[in-house]
Amino acid sequence: MTSARVDEHVWRVPAQRVRPFVSWYAGFRQAGLAPATHRGLPSPALTFIITLDDPVVIAAHPDPRQAPGSYHTLIGGLHTAPALIRHDGRQSGIQLAVTPLGARALLGMPAGELANWDGDATAVLGAFAAELRERVLAHNGWAGRFAVIDELVGRRALAPAVPASGARAEVAHAWRRLRATRGAVSVSQLAAETGYSARHLNALFRAEVGLAPKAAARVFRFDHVRRRIAAAARARSAGRAVPLAGLAAECGYYDQAHLAREFRDMAGCPPTQWLAEEFRFVQATRGSSRESSRA
Repeated sequence: MTSARVDEHVWRVPAQRVRPFVSWYAGFRQAGLAPATHRGLPSPALTFIITLDDPVVIAAHPDPRQAPGSYHTLIGGLHTAPALIRHDGRQSGIQLAVTPLGARALLGMPAGELANWDGDATAVLGAFAAELRERVLAHNGWAGRFAVIDELVGRRALAPAVPASGARAEVAHAWRRLRATRGAVSVSQLAAETGYSARHLNALFRAEVGLAPKAAARVFRFDHVRRRIAAAARARSAGRAVPLAGLAAECGYYDQAHLAREFRDMAGCPPTQWLAEEFRFVQATRGSSRESSRA
């Protein structure tokens, strides 16, 4: 017997005291779907997932050396390759977008130590991860679940026993400039603004964030364009095309072929395939036949 279809998505800004550490919460509950594999794409936030029912099943991690696994709570660092997440027709949980500059306070370590890794949150947070999930599961509604996360995450991040963010001011400045420009600022410019050599800034930035500034710029640009593509897909009725060439130019790519190469690197497929997987009712206009060729 097929279960009733459920498709809930709830987005929430955290309480003010939590925002330096977590940018947003996203609750989701889906059931009655066809079994599928979802791509967990690179983004400028660390991932923290608390499941409500079935565990998260990672079929392939961003680092291919990690074995597949399933997790009731999961934390992942910044990465430049996709994770492949499988579900059997239902999935539910809450995702927290942890800021790299707030990672020390919340996780007790710099985001750099989690680069290209994802796994059981108890390996990083210990008993706190299990306590947080237990408290979240005690509530049936999204408002109560988010309130619990505000309470516990805020208390942990602001506790005197937990060190402050510890990120150097120069690294924080470089990160915020990359965020504000969606990656459209050069490493040489960032070095000049911070007073460091490009080499020294690269080393400090990578140790704190987990990616070099140039790689972080790519992630910001990719995250922006894939959100623009998703928004365009949602705004179009069945069969209408998403103008990839125009979005590529607007988001800082040389052309559609450049966008396709970045998508292949970071999503594991070209944007047309990602659109077909995520938004089956839309098409994409192809500005170049090179998009489907291997770069």
